[in-house]
Amino acid sequence: MESPTLADWVGDVKSFTGSQWQRKPAVFTPQTLASPFDLDELDAAFDGGLLRTPYLEMVRSNKVTVPPDAYTTPRVVNGTTHHGFADRAKVVALLRAGATLLLRCVDQWHRPTGDLLARLSDELDRRVEAFFFVTPAGGQGLAVHRDDADVFVLQVAGRKTWYVHDAPTVADWSPGELPDDEHSPRLLHSVLEPGSVLYIPRGFAHRAVGAAGLSAHLSLTIRDISLQDLRTALEQRLSEGLDLPARPLGEAAIADACATLLSHVRAELDTIEPADLRLATRATQARRPAATTRAETFAETARNWEPGGPGARRTGVASVSRTWRRLRDAARAGG
Repeated sequence: MESPTLADWVGDVKSFTGSQWQRKPAVFTPQTLASPFDLDELDAAFDGGLLRTPYLEMVRSNKVTVPPDAYTTPRVVNGTTHHGFADRAKVVALLRAGATLLLRCVDQWHRPTGDLLARLSDELDRRVEAFFFVTPAGGQGLAVHRDDADVFVLQVAGRKTWYVHDAPTVADWSPGELPDDEHSPRLLHSVLEPGSVLYIPRGFAHRAVGAAGLSAHLSLTIRDISLQDLRTALEQRLSEGLDLPARPLGEAAIADACATLLSHVRAELDTIEPADLRLATRATQARRPAATTRAETFAETARNWEPGGPGARRTGVASVSRTWRRLRDAARAGG
């Protein structure tokens, strides 16, 4: 099944980007959600036996850290003990006790989610990451906080109550949990049902509480430009066409490198407009997920392995001997 597009969630994309994108939160009810990851996929990840930290984490909103040993188990592989493998029984026990399960960077290890993010990244020209939350009724995984990303929440199971507050009031704001006395204006209070989509603009404070059943949602975080991104892109732009030794030897060489570098930077700065820097930063920041590059599968490799088949390679002692004989004969003829 083909990954959904932004229009499948928000309807009229032009209207959404003109009135809501990075301006105000909104809830949508698409005809089909088509989330690539749900509780069945979660079970499959546990059944596979390879799910482990740091992709797996248990969290609480009361600032109590859940130690990894409480939800993972060690394994002995080739005589060596390795820690951090997901333990479903421990995870379920913690869920029943009010903790939240968080799976990080789902797009890195679940191909359908990676395909969805690749498509969304192409549409928005931004880097996208995926996180999966499972929360019991009454549970709250994170306290009210701000994310350094626009967020789409795809509700896949149970019901969850969301509270979204206003944007930061200062330009130099920081992501993360807010003080307990945070009282910014509330813009949205909504209970998400399975199939609902919530949009939260970058920096807008929010929190979520499980409302009924075992609530689960896929959170897609859309990263935008930061000051560090601008600095990195500017440095790359100013380095283009500059040919200097990486390690100038001696004071005279260092002085020459300084003069050449400053001259080059001054000349380049006169040619760079703000729009140029923004576009260059966007191109660097919007890296594509690895899922966009499809490697040959092992089954395909096996089918093509026979001599004479597509992609087959002849190696071994015989081929080495033939190569050696050709080189020897050529040397003798030249002599």
